Amino acid sequence: MGKTRQLDSVDVILEQWRRERPDLDVMPMGPIGRLKRCTALVQRKLDQVFSEFGLSSWEFDVLATLRRAGAPYCLAPTVLFSALMVTSGTMTHRLKGLETSGWVARLPNPVDARSMLVRLTPAGLALIDRAVVAHVKNEREILALIPADTLTSLDERLAELLCVLEDTPSATS
Repeated sequence: MGKTRQLDSVDVILEQWRRERPDLDVMPMGPIGRLKRCTALVQRKLDQVFSEFGLSSWEFDVLATLRRAGAPYCLAPTVLFSALMVTSGTMTHRLKGLETSGWVARLPNPVDARSMLVRLTPAGLALIDRAVVAHVKNEREILALIPADTLTSLDERLAELLCVLEDTPSATS
């Protein structure tokens, strides 16, 4: 017999819907509601660590995207806004703020005189290198109470969902 799990806030919502609308199959609300709730709760914990470095979540994301691109830590704005799933207008606004903070510099593109590149400054590189260490430690702590085999299975199931949502073939197909 399977282990009985503790009820969560989504269980309460599902039960309310089952009571009020027994004609509806509300099963999809379970996984979607839990994903949304987990996202909100995890984001709070992530933001706490980002704030220790004077960063917002989006600032961390931009700096981390540049850092993981490898030396010289430089990308075209189009690559950045595509990777971060934001509009070009949003990216332009964000880059201005990061430039004002001294964490990125915009430089002429030597290959295309009509465009610019975004590069981490030495201060931006030092900041993201410190912040990412704390970020990974924080993520490890968030997941620490989940057994390793359960965490592996969860990661595999989420990867399947992500492939469906991104409309890409899964690695196991």
